[in-house]
Amino acid sequence: MSAFWAWTVFGVAVLVSVVVVEGIRRLLAGRLSARWPGAGEAARRVTAPAFAAAVMFSAQASLPAAEHLGGPGVDRVARHLLWIGGVATATWLLLRITYALTDPALDRLTRVEGERNRRARRARTQMLLLRRIAGAVVVIVAVGAVLFSFPAVRVMGAGVLASAGVAGLVVGIAARPVLGNLLAGLQLAFSDALRLDDVVVVDGEWGRIEELTLSYVVVRTWDERRLILPVSYFTEQPFENWTRQGSRVVGAVLFHVDWTVPVDDLRTELYRFLREHPLWDQRDWVLQVTEVLPNGLVQLRALMSAADAASAWDLRCDAREHIVDYLRQEHPRALPRLRTELPIGTGPA
Repeated sequence: MSAFWAWTVFGVAVLVSVVVVEGIRRLLAGRLSARWPGAGEAARRVTAPAFAAAVMFSAQASLPAAEHLGGPGVDRVARHLLWIGGVATATWLLLRITYALTDPALDRLTRVEGERNRRARRARTQMLLLRRIAGAVVVIVAVGAVLFSFPAVRVMGAGVLASAGVAGLVVGIAARPVLGNLLAGLQLAFSDALRLDDVVVVDGEWGRIEELTLSYVVVRTWDERRLILPVSYFTEQPFENWTRQGSRVVGAVLFHVDWTVPVDDLRTELYRFLREHPLWDQRDWVLQVTEVLPNGLVQLRALMSAADAASAWDLRCDAREHIVDYLRQEHPRALPRLRTELPIGTGPA
């Protein structure tokens, strides 16, 4: 076969593969997007790796037609480079497909509210961890396949296998923290001890689980700080989980007011406010005098329930603001005051 025909076969193979990929992309973004809303977004995300993989595999398939264009050494190097490129692009494509297929489901789970929120957060946590584990396994296998395509690495691998006992002991000791965190993450996710968006108290800090990976957990505190803790912390140290059995949260609001506060009127006003508030789940509420403080004030505690932690936080803030405004306008004498008693005869002469 002449050089002209060899390059023609090579170019036609690459062109056909690109046309096929483009046709599939147009099909997903066009007709199928009407039936499956996520098809267009999935097609957009996998377009680049799909074109790259198509070019690599078509070039590798058509390489025998052009093998006489270079010597044996050139042909061997070309085949090796195409093999590495094919593994890399196939890995890239597989990861993009995995993310494109799972992201819509994760997005739907994020929007679930009410009583189903706890189960949705559990499924989302487990899905994210499994996706990360699958991605890590795919990347490790791909890197191993590329490395073992070099003869020198294969010889080194045989030497390592010959001393597998000592090597395994050394690797096991070095990787103990990593493996411990990995197993701890799986234990947390599948024992339902911790989920994304759980409300937790860790070392005296109140916050929500923002991210749960194979090595660390990110806790977002109420003041927007981030606590980054190893996953093993949650299997070795005690912590509070306010949403362990359900997403429903009872929030508390404290008021320090004067003794003249009309508690019955305040209780009636709180109930009226809660009935009209969309975040109250119509279940639990109470207003009680919980303590008499040494500084001459009384402490009131208002409890109110909401469907989840975010709703409970907003409901508490709104209730606090409303009651403060109500006291200021309707019962200003009930606002906090400090009283002092002057002995007789200590006034001005």
